[in-house]
Amino acid sequence: MPLVQPEPDGRSTRWADHREARRAELVRAARKTVHHRGPDVSMEEIAADAGTSKSIVYRYFSDKTGLQIAVAEAVVLQIQGALEGVLRVAPTPREGLRAMVAVYLEMIESSPNVYAFVTRNGSVESGGPLGHFLDSVTALVAAPFARGLTEEHNGRARRPEANGADDELLAARVALAESWAAGAVGFVRGSGEWWLAHRDEPGTADREEITAHVAAWLWAGPVGLLARDRKTTAITSDSPEEA
Repeated sequence: MPLVQPEPDGRSTRWADHREARRAELVRAARKTVHHRGPDVSMEEIAADAGTSKSIVYRYFSDKTGLQIAVAEAVVLQIQGALEGVLRVAPTPREGLRAMVAVYLEMIESSPNVYAFVTRNGSVESGGPLGHFLDSVTALVAAPFARGLTEEHNGRARRPEANGADDELLAARVALAESWAAGAVGFVRGSGEWWLAHRDEPGTADREEITAHVAAWLWAGPVGLLARDRKTTAITSDSPEEA
């Protein structure tokens, strides 16, 4: 094998760039078509709206599932970027959690047809082709809770009676935060999808109300549990030993 690799052929690079740009155009066209026509749109309809033929679309995507996954990749990257953005500027962990719930609900409401299209057939489930997205979102959701625990731990660490046991307790609680976050992602999706299907029915909360409820349920669950644990521990430690 030569030590110096040959320079890439300029025509090959241009063709690869053109192909990638054309593929991105088709993804945008498919997303727009699904938005207006619904999640059951045909490849013929997508091709027609893109101003091309179905055979051309198949040059870039092996089948409709391949196109679905490509659209899903674009959608979930947009959602992930929005989640990261609101978390970055949130002044408190609790507000960060609420902001992420709000972003998710706002984005799925903005185009329920596209959301239905990209989530069908388990594309974003843990075992699906976009399962890595759920893993990254789980870490994002865990972040505000873990941050709250870390801030509490740092406050306790400055107390004279602090000891190494607090570090072990923090590690255990952060692990619990991550397991909670995995369930929270499913909870938010389930609540959001139910709300999306029922939002026009009498008595159903509007988006701001359901955002507040879901965020409060998520926050009060783990935080409330840990608060009760701390209270129980304090009572136990302060109680006189039985004779």
